[in-house]
Amino acid sequence: MKSLFAKILLWFWFTVAVTVVGSAFISAININKDSDENAPVARLVTFQLEEARAAYETGGRPGLQAFLDTLHRVYNAHGVLTDQDGHDLLTNENRADLIRHARRHVLYEIFRGGDSTVARTSDDGRYWFFFIVPRLPVGLWFLQPEHLFVMGAGVLLCYWLAFYLTRPVRRLQRAVERFGHGDLSARSGSVRQDELGELARTFDRMADRLETLLSAERRLLLDISHELRSPLARLGVAIELARSGDSLEPALNRIQKEADRLNALVGQLLQVTRAEGDPGSLRRDPVRLDELVEQLVDDSAIEAASHGCAVKYEEHVPVTVAGDAELLRRAVENVIRNAIRHAPRDTAVEVKLARSNGNAVVEIRDRGPGVPEEALARLFDPFYRVETDRNRISGGIGLGLSIARRAVELHRGHIRARNAQPGLEVELELPVSAG
Repeated sequence: MKSLFAKILLWFWFTVAVTVVGSAFISAININKDSDENAPVARLVTFQLEEARAAYETGGRPGLQAFLDTLHRVYNAHGVLTDQDGHDLLTNENRADLIRHARRHVLYEIFRGGDSTVARTSDDGRYWFFFIVPRLPVGLWFLQPEHLFVMGAGVLLCYWLAFYLTRPVRRLQRAVERFGHGDLSARSGSVRQDELGELARTFDRMADRLETLLSAERRLLLDISHELRSPLARLGVAIELARSGDSLEPALNRIQKEADRLNALVGQLLQVTRAEGDPGSLRRDPVRLDELVEQLVDDSAIEAASHGCAVKYEEHVPVTVAGDAELLRRAVENVIRNAIRHAPRDTAVEVKLARSNGNAVVEIRDRGPGVPEEALARLFDPFYRVETDRNRISGGIGLGLSIARRAVELHRGHIRARNAQPGLEVELELPVSAG
């Protein structure tokens, strides 16, 4: 029997059957127990003893015969009244064996073969009365139709319980099989609040984690193969020019530039992979976000000046968040640098920090051309560029905003972008630390 459903059903039904039959059996034994004077059958036989004695003393043998006939007709059982020596007062037969048997108090009389006998002696010791009941087939003397009905109801309840317990297991099994065959979207979707539901949700979380890792790996391989192709091709051209001996200095400059681009690309790819690979290892240190943003604004001044613009930290309030200071630094820095690259000359990139509904909100706005509305949804995707030749114009490779999004999401925050007419405004929202 390999089915968990069948095992649970049979074990629970067997438990119900044993409980019902055992309870009925014990109740029947207690009712028919002749060693207990308060048992119903013992009290009945005591009453019959007094009635048989009265019938014999007042009516003699005819009176006793009439009483025993009535007893047999009503109870379908035999009665025997003897004197203290065991002589049957009706037939004068010696029934001393009945007295000896009654005095032995045999344990578990109910399991013996033959008729069942309950004996009682009168208070003065002059009479013995024996109530002899024919043995019924096994089960008929203690099992009633009501007991069978309860056992049938128990079967239905056991079936429902087994189905209730094994259904989430079967659903989880199907989800595991689908996931194992490559369907990374397979989930159990359990809403139960018990241990089986928690097991299913644990699998769902594991599947989410594996899907994220595998998707990140696939995306990383595709992105690397796509992004490395162009600088490697240009490196090949520059090397050929250097070998030819013509225009050696420009070729070496091109080689240096493309090598720097490859180095920057690999570094940022590693940052994205690290951020996506192990969210559980994220540090939760208290970070003064206002001080961190102020430092980044100061550090960005030189780069902004080289682009002919400026960075202004206009509004800010003291605020502390819990997280990894380096990841938060990278997120804010990438957004500021992206804004600087697209800010027109003689304009300022505006940086603000405020508190709103228990969250810290960092707003970074440039005065550039903005982006098409249909591009806003993909702005934070890895390697996405609004302009096809952006890598040549601004030097970007499309990973800065993706890194910022992953860093913010790892801190349970949100990042949004909208056109500010003019320019683009990026908003980073992070939960404020309780401390």
